[in-house]
Amino acid sequence: MKIFVFFGPPGAGKGTQAKLLAQRYNFIHLSTGEILRSAIEKQTPLGQKAKEYIDSGELVPDDIIIGLIRNRLQNLEKESGILFDGFPRTLAQADAFDKLLQDMDEKISAVIYLKVPEEVVIERLVKRAQIEGRTDDTPEVVRKRILVYKEKTEPLLNFYKKTGLLYEVNGLGTIDEVNSRIRKIIERFV
Repeated sequence: MKIFVFFGPPGAGKGTQAKLLAQRYNFIHLSTGEILRSAIEKQTPLGQKAKEYIDSGELVPDDIIIGLIRNRLQNLEKESGILFDGFPRTLAQADAFDKLLQDMDEKISAVIYLKVPEEVVIERLVKRAQIEGRTDDTPEVVRKRILVYKEKTEPLLNFYKKTGLLYEVNGLGTIDEVNSRIRKIIERFV
């Protein structure tokens, strides 16, 4: 099974690109954000707890996220590929993810880093909030999410760079232009 991790700041286009590529290659798209938003919408206990973290711009605790991913992977049929969007977000999650994949006799094929300047990220997220009505995309929460990203998620760049799995992609341009850049990487593995 081919496993791709989409990495980058909030608003870099990870979800948009993962959805398009999942359709193109007939891969499963796993978005922790969508899994969490679904739990919030259904008002599950986990969803209500997660909402507190998300609305304040904080990351949902690692143990909750790892549990969600483990359950989701164990319930999947053997697939040709999976695109992870928004996971892992911390070094602890990356370590736990590696162990989980080893237990399943799987490994990450590539980590695709969508590089986008901070001012573009803020602009994209505020625009998305207006279109989708998302409570986690207000200017104040966006700034907090970027700070949390820099503190807790950005260290993964060096982690994956050392493994040789990291591929940097310019996240600026049209959706099609960025998609074309990512496909050149994915085509090396499929």
